[in-house]
Amino acid sequence: MEYTEKLDEALARLHEEGRYRTFIDIERRNGQFPHAVWTQPDGQQRDITVWCGNDYLGMGQNPVVLDAMHEALEATGAGSGGTRNISGTTVYHKRLEAELADLHNKETALLFTSAYIANDATLSTLPKLFPGLIIYSDALNHASMIEGVRRNGGAKRIFRHNDVDHLRELLAADDPAAPKLIAFESIYSMDGDFGPIAAICDLADEFNALTYIDEVHAVGMYGPRGAGVAERDGVMHRIDIINGTLAKAYGVLGGYIAASEKMCDAIRSYAPGFIFTTSLPPAIAAGAAASVAHLKRSPELREAHQLQARILKMRLNGLGLPIIDHGSHIVPVMVGDPVHTKNLSDMLLADHGIYVQPINYPTVPRGTERLRFTPSPVHGPRELDALVRAMDGLWSHCALNRAEEAG
Repeated sequence: MEYTEKLDEALARLHEEGRYRTFIDIERRNGQFPHAVWTQPDGQQRDITVWCGNDYLGMGQNPVVLDAMHEALEATGAGSGGTRNISGTTVYHKRLEAELADLHNKETALLFTSAYIANDATLSTLPKLFPGLIIYSDALNHASMIEGVRRNGGAKRIFRHNDVDHLRELLAADDPAAPKLIAFESIYSMDGDFGPIAAICDLADEFNALTYIDEVHAVGMYGPRGAGVAERDGVMHRIDIINGTLAKAYGVLGGYIAASEKMCDAIRSYAPGFIFTTSLPPAIAAGAAASVAHLKRSPELREAHQLQARILKMRLNGLGLPIIDHGSHIVPVMVGDPVHTKNLSDMLLADHGIYVQPINYPTVPRGTERLRFTPSPVHGPRELDALVRAMDGLWSHCALNRAEEAG
């Protein structure tokens, strides 16, 4: 076999379809985010504004977080030195797990190196704990959940996105005695829509199923203390396992689950993705714990975040641009073509110093390609005005339909 030739063919397909992904080399500047420096292919540097980051609240530059990380770094050094089982559990890890358990009002929490690993490791391990387990998974669940369900080797059922009636049909068709788990998200990050948490919990009660929710795009940003949409809606106590991240609103790195003491103990004891992975560096754990604690008592940041999202959606709507608005902080502008999406992204960056990454297949279905904006409290009026003006001009330049024209 000509291995190099096959690699060339695979990469050429991506280029032909207009969905080859390019890394943008940026350097965030502490204290100046969302402003950053872009190193262009020719080596020249340019100031840009980042509009697609997941540091939703700017906590990655918050002095509370940085001070905690500096203190831990000076006290302990760089790495943890081992897995959690072998020398890699420190006071910083235990402190962070305690903060997370308190956040979600669960007995305990379990840290992973990322929320992807937390989803994959937990969902792939559960059938070992509950033989014959059937997992009911929303059709638009994140790739990490899909991978965990796929790898576990057990039975799975895929229900249509947010379709509670379809979920009921699937649950009713299976053996009432079989163990069951419903896996879904609180906010689906590509459209920004919410999962019907209470209705799913009602079905779980009726069919004696466990509930597993991914709150990755909600922790820190929703609820009185930032525990997520389930907290906001008053149903957090009805969720058996909560998955969250420390790399988005909390501005650091890592993922976790929060659940009962026995559930976390079993996952800790059986999941290879936990057992055989070096633990987070203590400085990372310290920064994350400080961030979680800070956001528990900072509702004003959450309010400012939601206000910025509403303003951006209102102004893009006013231009007639086809946005999706489900009331969350995520602002997708639908383009519907991978080449146009990439061109818009390139022109925003090159001509206006505005960085937003194109979202193409397989992240979203073909024909639903988009630009996905993530406004934050650190995006001010000047940045907002520049974005709206640029989008207005480039949309016309590319001869794309406005919402009223498409209708």
